[in-house]
Amino acid sequence: MSKKPIYLSSIHQGGAESKYIQAALNSNSLSTGGINVSEFEKAVEHYIGQGNFVAALSSGTAAIHLGLILLGVKKGDEVICQSLTFSASANPIVYQGATPIFVDSESETWNICPITLEEAIMDRILKGSKPKAIIAVHLYGMPYKVDAVHAVATKYGIPILEDSAEALGSTYKNTACGTFGDIGVYSFNGNKIITTSGGGALVVKDQKVKQKAIFYATQAKEPTLYYQHNEIGYNYRMPNICAAVGQAQMEVLDEHIKLRKANHLFYELLFKDINCVGVHKALNEDSTSNYWLTTIIIDPKNSEGFNSENLRMALQDDSVEARPIWKPMHLQPIFEKSPYYGNNAAEELFNNGLCLPSSSNLTDEDKDRIRKVVLKYFKKTVEK
Repeated sequence: MSKKPIYLSSIHQGGAESKYIQAALNSNSLSTGGINVSEFEKAVEHYIGQGNFVAALSSGTAAIHLGLILLGVKKGDEVICQSLTFSASANPIVYQGATPIFVDSESETWNICPITLEEAIMDRILKGSKPKAIIAVHLYGMPYKVDAVHAVATKYGIPILEDSAEALGSTYKNTACGTFGDIGVYSFNGNKIITTSGGGALVVKDQKVKQKAIFYATQAKEPTLYYQHNEIGYNYRMPNICAAVGQAQMEVLDEHIKLRKANHLFYELLFKDINCVGVHKALNEDSTSNYWLTTIIIDPKNSEGFNSENLRMALQDDSVEARPIWKPMHLQPIFEKSPYYGNNAAEELFNNGLCLPSSSNLTDEDKDRIRKVVLKYFKKTVEK
């Protein structure tokens, strides 16, 4: 009899989803827009605070795309993007006909390196093309070095699109991630800390910019009785039925974050006596991570033959899902000709890192199974 799979990050219902969905069904409002969308936006706005405005969209990718449009990115422009990220951070650059310029990570937060970022900007300016925007990512919910990165962006007058797809609930100096950039982005995909089944959101500083985003997200229809289109638009608005799920999920967001942090503590304790393994954690007290995913690095110089891929396979043999760190964008075949600045820190993280099961509904039984696999794999090290 096969064991129940333990997933990397599964959907965790809060219990009120059916109530909100039924209300949407009763109102016969299932398509894009609607009262649930408005209420969901208000809930997120209230949660992140700081007077920000939220436009609910069909995906985080759509939010990044509209963010680039609102920042004026056009064909022929260059956009700097963190290399160690999911492809959805970079693909919208290409949608706009722009060129991605990939920048390496630093080893402390695994996010965009401020020093390399400035080197890249200076070199692109020398080459005659000042970047139009910077996409900085809070990878796996871990805040990037906000002060240092934004100081570089301000110095050169380049706006930041803050990819917080994985970082809802993370903070830097008690301020919500997603609110630092000129534009912020969240994702509510099924594997995120809360979900709307699929979905995302754009975070902006001005109500007028929010309305412009919604205008683009609803096919750029002008306010006429007939269909008038003066600009190119997109079908990017969040459906009302998805927003109904999101309303219920917002009620349990803090609890989900608490549970993800408990998972992280479980892994810290599990690996504390295994010297070759480092559990990735917040840099200092300025940063708090939602620990959407707990990640580890196996030090190849001190591993005695252990490695992340063999650990992944050992977990897989017990029906436990684990996954390598994101493969850097500059190593992807589709982006192999794109400029890259760095010292291969992202590549080393990819080669030696592993994402571990981090669902907020991870049970004690699940953790016990994971513990047994890990201790069996590292048995020689633990016995020493």
